[in-house]
Amino acid sequence: MKYYAVDFTIQCSDELLQTSRELLADSAGEAGFESFEDNEHGITGYIQTDLFHRESLQQAIDDFPIDGVNITYEVSQAEDRDWNSEWEEAGFDPIIVNGKCIIYDARQQGTTPLSPLLAPLRIAIAARMAFGTGTHETTRMVVSQLLDLEIEGKQVLDCGCGTGILAIAAAKLGANHVVAYDIDEWSVENTRHNAELNGVESKIEVLHGDSSVLSHVSGVFQLVVANINRNILLADMHAFCDVMAHGGTLILSGFYTEDTPLLEAEARKNGLTLVSQSSENNWACLVMKHN
Repeated sequence: MKYYAVDFTIQCSDELLQTSRELLADSAGEAGFESFEDNEHGITGYIQTDLFHRESLQQAIDDFPIDGVNITYEVSQAEDRDWNSEWEEAGFDPIIVNGKCIIYDARQQGTTPLSPLLAPLRIAIAARMAFGTGTHETTRMVVSQLLDLEIEGKQVLDCGCGTGILAIAAAKLGANHVVAYDIDEWSVENTRHNAELNGVESKIEVLHGDSSVLSHVSGVFQLVVANINRNILLADMHAFCDVMAHGGTLILSGFYTEDTPLLEAEARKNGLTLVSQSSENNWACLVMKHN
């Protein structure tokens, strides 16, 4: 997967620089950027070349909430390497969700004793260049919702699958068949690998592409999960609904609580009704029904 490195220069007073860095990272994240690092004059952000849109980025800069801050940027081709390699080497500690599910680093399985008493549902994840280990609030919230649903025998769609954690959780909770897709080829391979690690590869079909791949998928889904950024959710909501069964459930996350009204409004346009919502550290999760 090819990435752009975008070098942002922030012109402001010294006392506002760090706050401006954090706010800019939040705004750029909504425009599709995946990771950031501080530099001397601002931040450098990394985004997949296919997801880079100057108009969305400029809108984020124009809407910057602090007056008197000037932001400029330069775009260059990023070095073709695994930007998450250091994190991958460090791994992650086991995560327990609702006392029912334990998510653990597959590479530490032999060194970390995990009693089945900790949680009955066990998911091993070997993360490689993909989002979704359970360490992020949005992933935990969606997993929490899955644990409370009746998934046995259902057809499930995982949009923007990342590591495949949500698809794997659905498969282990009894889904009959799961279709997962991601625009990132690394994520597609990672999902397939993690499905094999968890013994559910026969239940999960993994596709490479954006929501346009759904035009080639037959049948409808009783459950759709999408943990992606706000702009993609807004743009693809109609595509999710086109493949949902009447009475089906849609779980959305990957956006901030202040973005909830936007998502609700778009959902209503597409025949969805809000059932419940939750939040954690200003990240939101919505559960909706297809009318």
